[in-house]
Amino acid sequence: MAGTQSWNSTTEATSARPAPPGPAFALLGIVQMTLLFTLTSLVVPLPRIGHEFSLDRTDLILLSSAYGLAFSGLLLFGGRVADRFGGRRALTAGLLVFTAASLAALLAPGPGTLLSARFAQGAGAALAAPAAMAVLRAAFPQPAAYGRAMATWGGLSVIGATAGHLLSGVISALASWRLALAVPVVVATLALALAPRLLPATPGGTGRSLDLPGALLSTAGITLASYGLVLTEARPWESAAVLVPLLAGAALFTAFLIVERHRRDPLLPLGFLRDRRRALALVAVGLTAAGTATTFTLLSLHLQQDRGWSALATSTGFVPFAVALLVSGRTAGPLIARYGAPAVTTAGLAVASTGLALIALMGLAPHNSYAYGLLPGLLLLPAGAAAGFAAASVLATDGVEPRQTGLAGGVMNTAMELGPTVVLAALLTLGSDSTSLAATAVLLAVAAFISLRTK
Repeated sequence: MAGTQSWNSTTEATSARPAPPGPAFALLGIVQMTLLFTLTSLVVPLPRIGHEFSLDRTDLILLSSAYGLAFSGLLLFGGRVADRFGGRRALTAGLLVFTAASLAALLAPGPGTLLSARFAQGAGAALAAPAAMAVLRAAFPQPAAYGRAMATWGGLSVIGATAGHLLSGVISALASWRLALAVPVVVATLALALAPRLLPATPGGTGRSLDLPGALLSTAGITLASYGLVLTEARPWESAAVLVPLLAGAALFTAFLIVERHRRDPLLPLGFLRDRRRALALVAVGLTAAGTATTFTLLSLHLQQDRGWSALATSTGFVPFAVALLVSGRTAGPLIARYGAPAVTTAGLAVASTGLALIALMGLAPHNSYAYGLLPGLLLLPAGAAAGFAAASVLATDGVEPRQTGLAGGVMNTAMELGPTVVLAALLTLGSDSTSLAATAVLLAVAAFISLRTK
C-alpha cells in the first residue's frame, strides 16, 4: 500500500522553508479546532437563546444548523480555491470572512442578524478548513512527517467539536452564551496576525479553473439536501418542507456528478473516490463524527430533560469523554506508526461501536447511576472515535498529489460535516434514543468489519 510506504519513507527531500514546522502546525491546529468549536458552540445554550429571542423549535433548529449548512455546502469549492490560489491566501481570505461574521454574531441585536452571521461564519470556515490542510502539506513536505501530522490533525477536529459542547455549556451557565461566540473572534484575529510569520507560502495552481458550474451545483445540492434533513427533527419526512429541499438537493447533486464527468478540470474528479481505502476512510470519518455528535445531542437532552440536570452539570458529565479524547488523540500517532493506519482505523471503529452500544443498553436506563450506566461508554466511545478518526484522516489523504491537497481537505471535511446530519436525521425516525444510539453502534461495527476485509 502506498500509505505504508510513504509513512515509513525517510528519503524525501527536506522542506525548502528553513523555519521549523512546529509553530505552523500549532497555529493551523488551533484554527481547525476553533472552526469545529464554533460549529457546536450554540448547541447547549439553545434553550437560553430561544427564550431571549422568543424563538420556536424550528427557528432554533435552523439557527443551530446554519453554520453547518454553509460549511458543508461550500467545502468542495473552498478546496478548489485553495488549490487554485494557494493555501495561505485562501486561509487568509477565509479567516477574514470568519472573523467579521463571528464579530457580527457576538454583537447580534436580534435573531435575524445572528442567523445571517452564522451562515457567513460557515462560509468563511469552508474556505479556511481545506486551505489549512493545504498549508499543512506545505509545512510537512516529507510523506512520513505529513502522515504523523495528519494523525494528530484528525484528533484535533474531534477535540474542537467536543470543546464547543463542553465550554459553551459552562460559559452559558456561569455568564452569557455570547461569550462562547467571542472565542472565534479572538482566535481568528490572532491567526490573521501570525499567519504571515509562521505559515509557509503556498503557490497556486496556474491554469486551473474554479469550475463555477460545478461549484454552484454542488453547493446548492449539498446545502438544500442538508437543510431538508435538518428539518426532519421538527417536521415529518412526507411534509413539503422536508421533501422539496431533499428532492431538489438530490437532483442538483446528480446534475453536478453528470457535469463533472464532462469537465476537463472538474471540481471533484470522480476518480479521486475510486480508491477503496480512501472511500472507506471517508465513511469512517463521517461515522465517527456522527457517533460523537449523536451521543452529545441525545445525551444532552436526556440528562437535562429526563434526569433534570442543569446545563453546567451536563457539561461536567462529559468531562471524562473529553479526557478520553485527549489521551486517545495523543496516542493515535504512535499507534498508527507502529501498526498502520488501516489497523488503527478498524480498531478505533470497533472500540467506538462498543462504547456506543454500552450507552444505548445501559446509559439511558433511568435506574442506572452515572458511574455504572454512562461512564464506561463515555470512555470507550471517544477513545475509539479519536483513534479511528485520526487513522482515517491519514488514509483519506494518503497518496494525494500536493496540487490536490485542498480538494482532499474539502472532501474530508465534507464527510465530517455530512455524517452527523445524515445519520442523526435518519436515526431520529427510529423512535427512542436508545434505539438510535444502538443503530449508530451497528453502523460503526459494520464499517469496522468492512475495514478489516478491505485490502
